[in-house]
Amino acid sequence: MCEVFAGQDPARYRAVNRSVRIAGHSTSIQIESAFWDLIDEIAVSQSMSTSRFLSTLYDEALEINGSVSNFASLLRTSCLIYLMGKAQHPEAHHEFHIIAAE
Repeated sequence: MCEVFAGQDPARYRAVNRSVRIAGHSTSIQIESAFWDLIDEIAVSQSMSTSRFLSTLYDEALEINGSVSNFASLLRTSCLIYLMGKAQHPEAHHEFHIIAAE
């Protein structure tokens, strides 16, 4: 039953650190490789670089919630929301419109 999950390539769940600049500060984010692949895909769907997408997402979450206590978890759940949207509407172009404060 779990062969699909247990048999996956270990590189997919290897933790990867990326250095990024968010809110004017350099920081490092560590999440699994598979999530970075999805974040890159989401950024492309927004016509943004990954760095720009991360910064925009952080700024908007901060504006909406007042704080961002665990950005890595926010990224993982954003990936799930993205995949659930694709599963529900496979024919649709998945452009989750993010309004950047420019």
